[in-house]
Amino acid sequence: MKPYIICHMMQSVDGRIACDMVDKISGEEYYTALESLDCLSVLEGKYSYQLHTCGFEKFIPKFNEKAGYECFYKSIETTGYEISVDNQGELLWDKTENKNRLCILSEEVSKTYLDYLREKGISYIVTGKDQIDLKRAVEILYENFGVRRLAIVGGGRINGAFLEAGLLNELSVMIAPGIDGRTGQPSLFDGIKDKDDFLPKHMFFKSVSNFPNGVVWIRYEL
Repeated sequence: MKPYIICHMMQSVDGRIACDMVDKISGEEYYTALESLDCLSVLEGKYSYQLHTCGFEKFIPKFNEKAGYECFYKSIETTGYEISVDNQGELLWDKTENKNRLCILSEEVSKTYLDYLREKGISYIVTGKDQIDLKRAVEILYENFGVRRLAIVGGGRINGAFLEAGLLNELSVMIAPGIDGRTGQPSLFDGIKDKDDFLPKHMFFKSVSNFPNGVVWIRYEL
């Protein structure tokens, strides 16, 4: 079993999701819509956490012995988690509030980093040999952490990873009335391998609504 997983994002008309840009063309609709989706747990990729929370300084383990096996640690019982995806365990949490935080890591993570997380009171899931096994990670979230609904809130690569793994149940996309157009800006989904037999992911329309400032909210089932 796995949670019901919704990718919830705000983008420009041309599909870019850079926060410094969308903040200028939207209001608080993103957050009120997210609350209405009833997802008590949210997940972001490593880069998003580096950019907005942790900074780009990396954790350097004193001893680099790898975890080497699947495991998990639950710091507290809670109804929802703020979840990061960090393959080798590099994010630093010294200057943040760690309550309800949960890190998903691969077996490449060092045992020193796992000790560090426990000292900080941070829950974690370790799964996947060289790369995080997202399918197994969400099963553990459901079975051992009680996560029933999960919102994926960016960035483009983690959105793409969940899409490619076939884990998304729903796309909740808010389109703000503006155009980015800059080269190299992150898009709603990114990083999916280009395969000869690749087919676009087909979606089924669920609902649409609009806001007075021109933001349009569309929901699709996958």
